[in-house]
Amino acid sequence: MGCDGQAADPLTGAVGFARVLRAAGVPVGTDATGRYLRALGAVDLAERRQVYWAGRATLCWGPEDIPLYDLAFQSWFSGAPPPVAARGGRIRETRIAGLSTGPRGGAGREDDADGEDLRVAAGDAEVLRHRDIAELTPAERAHLDRMLAGLRATPPTRPALRRRPARTGPVDPRRTLRRTVTAGGEPVRPLRHRRARRPRRVVLLIDVSGSMRPYADALLRFAHAVSHGAAGGARTDVEVFSLGTRLTRLTRAMGSRDPETALAAAGRAVPDWAGGTRLGETLGVFLGRHGRRGMARGATVVVFSDGWERGDASLLGEQVALLRRLAHAVIWVNPHAGAAGFQPVQSGMAAALPHVDRLLAGHTLATLQRLLMEVRDA
Repeated sequence: MGCDGQAADPLTGAVGFARVLRAAGVPVGTDATGRYLRALGAVDLAERRQVYWAGRATLCWGPEDIPLYDLAFQSWFSGAPPPVAARGGRIRETRIAGLSTGPRGGAGREDDADGEDLRVAAGDAEVLRHRDIAELTPAERAHLDRMLAGLRATPPTRPALRRRPARTGPVDPRRTLRRTVTAGGEPVRPLRHRRARRPRRVVLLIDVSGSMRPYADALLRFAHAVSHGAAGGARTDVEVFSLGTRLTRLTRAMGSRDPETALAAAGRAVPDWAGGTRLGETLGVFLGRHGRRGMARGATVVVFSDGWERGDASLLGEQVALLRRLAHAVIWVNPHAGAAGFQPVQSGMAAALPHVDRLLAGHTLATLQRLLMEVRDA
């Protein structure tokens, strides 16, 4: 399997095709590639139709990915160059011709309908990762939504009280003694154990005020991906709140696996969308109702806000300081922090900054992906 239709190593060819598909704009992660390899192991690699459906069933996230998958599959197995867009700083929309794939590989056909779907050019996917979310066109935002849905988060962990068997670590006296008794009193190799790891809670506080409106939708989609996108199916403990003139808990709204359904539920739940900002008061409500009662204790808390505070900035500083004493780590994500010459001069930002562990930018997909690593390693 490869660019010439066959490869000496089917594994190498499958991984290469997954990379081509990712470059074409389909969010293919390592978990999806693993499913693809397992699916290939269950089909006849000599049958092109079986290979086609094995990839389509495991690598495509939705109907919108099928045209890109068809184009990448056709080019990969026919030996044609993979779809590459023109270089440039702006994403352009590309018309993708529909493809019919038969048992021996169907030839490409153009759809005569005027309403062909527009797709973001494959080679520009990397450019999109570094574009400011507030400057994207509607077509680019649609593509970004698909990329956000494909994010895979590795949840942070903390040491648990219990221990589990391990090859290295301190000697486990109880298990070693039981093994010795089972062996009739004969000496046995000491058995060892180590501390188990448990998921650490992640709390996402998202500013939905008017100044954050260009980023709020993407940040909520990011929160949905964090809530549902654990790598390898690992359990996550994620709480999501919106901040504005009041505090709204969105964890239940984010419960749907479908991001569009979750975003619609969040929109109905938030009464102060694109309104004012009283960060100090709303953080105080969070700490009073949830944080002190255990939700923030030992958690990694991420605040998404530009720091524009209409209320008392000193109150915000006090609440962030209290939050820092409760939490394992506090990360502040300011979309404007990625701009050249940025200075945290806003009253709220200046008051909160001494009490946060990290200040990050969150204006692009690349910075949000970096945030996932910061949360994992916090």
